Amino acid sequence: MNFTPNQTRAAAWVAIALVAWLLLTLLAPVLMPFVLATVIAYALHPLVERWAARRVPRWLGAGLAIALLMLVLLAVSLLIVPVITKQIPLLRDQVPELLGRVNTWLAPLAARFGLDLQIDVALVRDGLRRLITGHEGEIIDGLLSSLRIGGSAVAALAGNLILMPIVAFYLLVDWARLVDRAKALIPPRFRESVQGFLDETDAVLGQYLRGQLLVMGILAVFYTVGLALVGLKLALPIGVFTGLAVFVPYLGFGLGLVVALLAALLQFQALWGVALVGAVYGLGQVVESMYLTPRLLGERIGLHPIAVIFALLAFAHLFGFVGMLVALPASAVLLVAFRRAQRGYLASDLYRDGAPRA
Repeated sequence: MNFTPNQTRAAAWVAIALVAWLLLTLLAPVLMPFVLATVIAYALHPLVERWAARRVPRWLGAGLAIALLMLVLLAVSLLIVPVITKQIPLLRDQVPELLGRVNTWLAPLAARFGLDLQIDVALVRDGLRRLITGHEGEIIDGLLSSLRIGGSAVAALAGNLILMPIVAFYLLVDWARLVDRAKALIPPRFRESVQGFLDETDAVLGQYLRGQLLVMGILAVFYTVGLALVGLKLALPIGVFTGLAVFVPYLGFGLGLVVALLAALLQFQALWGVALVGAVYGLGQVVESMYLTPRLLGERIGLHPIAVIFALLAFAHLFGFVGMLVALPASAVLLVAFRRAQRGYLASDLYRDGAPRA
């Protein structure tokens, strides 16, 4: 059986794709820090190029960009970690007092309906005491045991956290040469179409990054102002953290909500304060989901609001936490590919049914 040249080329490309997929599957744990480092380098590359145009050495610009990113992450950590460490121990003393007030209000109300409804404050106090204090030794022993059992995993995680900025630095230094070498591997007859696809994808992803930063900034201001208006003392750190954390869909908002409710519970010692903080976050979630993300992200990358929601759910289901992070950027790339495939299909004889092309 003889194959035509087109069939041979198609079979070769299929074989290359299968081998690449197999390698990616086998080396996924090893490739993850390199993939994340590539994403970091891609995001910081325009900044390094702008500095290079002003005669800043590329190695210095790459180092400054990486250091700036690390400082931002450190600042976010310093905003939220002290809040958690200071507020959680207060739960042991203040939550039982709040529940006692709830009992004072709830017991007479339930008695009107013939119910004996009360919260066992002593039981809650003992539970919080056991949870927060008194078992530090057992917690430390369990943590050390888990570290001994999964020491390789912990070492791998620590190594990846150190490896990612280093790899991103070298990628930023050699970005132009690496891109040129990658393009040189493309068959000459495909280079023009591939270059057009890459240019269109780069424009879409640039719009996505700018839209994401805009959403984060707006929400940081919104939550800070909203929490300050209801009288929360920790409005600034919690509001800024929540706004920046929305980069991780759902998880960032959920963590900010928990921290804000905890701070409100300890400060106000009343349900009305907690309800006001919950109302601020409820309104913020509505604004983000119904307007900011669809308008500032979906429209900038050309995705319908329903497509944005579907992309987040689908990628989270397929790839877990990492899928939530890359859902919208990956959807932007797929959108460019879909647009090109659609144009090719509309111009093909399959669609036109043999009609002469315009």
